[in-house]
Amino acid sequence: MRNRTYTADAEPGDTVTVAGWVHEIRDLGGIAFLILRDTTGKIQVKFEKDEMDDELVETGLGVHRESVITVTGDVAEEPRAPTGVEVTPESLDVVAEAEAQLPLDPSGKVDAELSTRLDNRTLDLRKDEVKAIFEIRAEVQRAVREKFRDLRATEINTPKIVATGTEGGTELFPITYFGKEAFMNQSPQLFKQLMVGSGLERVFEVGPIFRAEEHNTPRHLNEATSIDFESAFIDHTEAMDVCEAVVKAAYEAVEENCQDELEALDLAEEFEAPSGEFPRLTYEEAIQRINATGELDEQLVWGDDLPTEGEKALGDDVGEHYFITDWPSEIKPFYIKDHDDDETLSTGFDMMHPNMELVSGGQREHRYDHLVAGFEQQGLDPDAFEYYTKMFKYGMPPHAGFGLGGERLIMTMLGLENIREAVLFPRDRQRLSP
Repeated sequence: MRNRTYTADAEPGDTVTVAGWVHEIRDLGGIAFLILRDTTGKIQVKFEKDEMDDELVETGLGVHRESVITVTGDVAEEPRAPTGVEVTPESLDVVAEAEAQLPLDPSGKVDAELSTRLDNRTLDLRKDEVKAIFEIRAEVQRAVREKFRDLRATEINTPKIVATGTEGGTELFPITYFGKEAFMNQSPQLFKQLMVGSGLERVFEVGPIFRAEEHNTPRHLNEATSIDFESAFIDHTEAMDVCEAVVKAAYEAVEENCQDELEALDLAEEFEAPSGEFPRLTYEEAIQRINATGELDEQLVWGDDLPTEGEKALGDDVGEHYFITDWPSEIKPFYIKDHDDDETLSTGFDMMHPNMELVSGGQREHRYDHLVAGFEQQGLDPDAFEYYTKMFKYGMPPHAGFGLGGERLIMTMLGLENIREAVLFPRDRQRLSP
């Protein structure tokens, strides 16, 4: 609308046309109020019944909640109104009438189950606190992109339809690709490694990944957003430095630029960006500290992956973001480089929030012979990955990087109970629509 004014910009003395949704109607007898909501906020529309055209009053007070309307009128100061101003309408047009019965209440006065909310996501995002999550998500993605650019990384976009899985295994979504078998990509890992051997050297990507995991938990998705980084001529310790800087930048941007959204989520007073360096524990130290908590039925031993309850116990013990380093080589992917002085230890690392894992990364194996041997040790056919391995014959520099779960970052940052709350239209074992 060419002459539309957002509600937040309406000033006393203006004549405006505002457009949005009917949030609420209060009829007090001789006077009534309609609250109109748009993306910037809400504004009160006042109906003095005895002084206004009957048809205008009937239209304004007879429209159903969540209908789309436009209102033209004069703005006046009114301290008792929700935003300190109100509009006296000269005209009101119903653009799109909503049904009287809604599948959920966008005003938030009546709670809805998460499944109902996800089935009606458009209505759900009309609630301030839900909209706030996605405004914050957008700010996080803006901030991490800016931080990567400050670190001289180039943004890339890698294929999501591939001939082979990144990590092998069964967590692949097969598709038919012009009569051939193909898969949805689990990770941009192999492609971003190829880029650090090109003239770009340092790259990042914010994009979707697909994993056919059977998990049906509040922290797993089958389509997720991965924030990936890879750089030539750095080792795993420097990759951890970048990882820490990016996560801090995300928090700092939200703290600085999203106070209204944090207020909507009742987080404004408690939200604080991390400031100190993230502790770095070795895998051996981690299992020792988990065992010392006494929270597990059985003690962890060298080579065990960390169970969810172990991660939680360690997170409670550490109390802040932290890294786990020096994982056993046998439980990290083939492309993770081992330590030169101890082949039983990998350079792989995980970055943890006290509640869950957020990042997996490490230094990569850049030596062709060692890389091929790693494929074979994990039961993978190197010939199936020739597009990847052959480039290591042509001068691949030492390099390192990581992948950060975008939704997990938002989930932990905002204390969400279910990762699906951080996704517009989640994909999991039960949900393929909308």
